[in-house]
Amino acid sequence: QVQLVESGGGLVQAGGSLRLSCAASGSIFSSSTMGWYRQAPGKQRELVALITSGGYTNYADSVKGRFTVSRDNAKNTVNLEMNSLKPEDTAVYYCNLVRMEYVYWGQGTQVTVST
Repeated sequence: QVQLVESGGGLVQAGGSLRLSCAASGSIFSSSTMGWYRQAPGKQRELVALITSGGYTNYADSVKGRFTVSRDNAKNTVNLEMNSLKPEDTAVYYCNLVRMEYVYWGQGTQVTVST
């Protein structure tokens, strides 16, 4: 069983920065693809960024150039550095782990960007 625990959310002014972290339990982290998703009120959950076990990254067009995903396999953590935040980035951000048929989600952390 894998548990994912996000941290680092909060309230920030537009143009500011936040760093989200996700700590994973279990032994499959290093061989898993890790993702960050977000869900704004009234909207579907969407992929923000992902990083594979080999370090390949992919980003939603809306965050390219502003967000950076990274992972530390020694610490079983994945991070999301968010810069130049916009009000439209306001959402609950979820950490996600995928390995073969296994999919796990964290409980989410709120990010609110004020004008």
